[in-house]
Amino acid sequence: MLDNAVITAIADELLDAERTRTTVPLLSTRFDAMTIEDSYAVQALWASRRAATGHRIVGHKIGLTSRVMQEATGISEPDYGVIFDDMVFPSGSVIDHSAYSNVRIEVELAFVLRSELRGPHCTLTDVLRATEYVQPALEILDSRIEMQGRTIVDTISDNAAMGAMVIGGSPMAVDALDLRWASALLYRNEVIEESGVAGAVQGHPGVGVAWLANKLAAHDTHLAAGETILSGSFTRPMWVHPGDVVHADYQRLGVLSCRFR
Repeated sequence: MLDNAVITAIADELLDAERTRTTVPLLSTRFDAMTIEDSYAVQALWASRRAATGHRIVGHKIGLTSRVMQEATGISEPDYGVIFDDMVFPSGSVIDHSAYSNVRIEVELAFVLRSELRGPHCTLTDVLRATEYVQPALEILDSRIEMQGRTIVDTISDNAAMGAMVIGGSPMAVDALDLRWASALLYRNEVIEESGVAGAVQGHPGVGVAWLANKLAAHDTHLAAGETILSGSFTRPMWVHPGDVVHADYQRLGVLSCRFR
C-alpha cells in the first residue's frame, strides 16, 4: 500500500502528463508495493482535481473486458475509468490529434441509463431494465503512462487509458435487437482494419456494465441515471494518425465517423 503523499504525487504527475501530452514511466516498476486499490485512489484523486477545474463526469468506461483486448494488452482483469463532458464528441467531428499523447480507436456499444444501477448484486437483467437505449461509440484511447509493459495498476491509475469518445449512430432500445450479435466494421481511410461482434465482451456487452456497478459498490458509489457507459471494445485497438478518417458501420445501429487533423 502507498501512503497518501505518494498517491497525491502520482495523480499530480498524471495531470501534468495530460497537460503536456507526454507519458510518464511505468508506475508498476517504480512502486513495487502499489496495489489495485492504490491505483483506484490515484484515479479518484486525478478525477477530483479535474472536476475542480470545471469539468463534469458524464459516465464511465469499462476496459479489458474481451479476450481480444486482454490478449492485445497482456492484462487479464477488467478495469474502469470515468468520462468527462469534454471527452465526448458527436459523430462527424474533426478531432485534434495533437491533443493526445497517442491515439488508438476501439469499437464499442454505449449504454445510456434511465435509472441508477447499484451493486453489489447487480445482474445483466438489472442492466437491461435500467437502460434507456444503446448506441454505437468509438473510444479514443490515450495513455499518459508509457505503454510497453503496462500492468493493471498502470491502466487503472491512467483512467483506463480513456482519452475521448465519439458517439452517434441510431440509438435503439435494448429489446430491439440481440445485443450479442450487434456487429461493426471499422474503417481507416476507406479500408476495413477491424471487425467484431459485441458478444465478444463477456458473452453480452451488458455483463460488463453489471460488473462495473458491482465494482463501484466496493468503492461506495454507483452508476447514476443519465450516465453513458462504454461497455468495452469488441475489436483490437486501431492506431490512427493526423489526416486519418475513421468510419464504423454498425449495420442496424447506424454509422459513426470522425477525422483527425
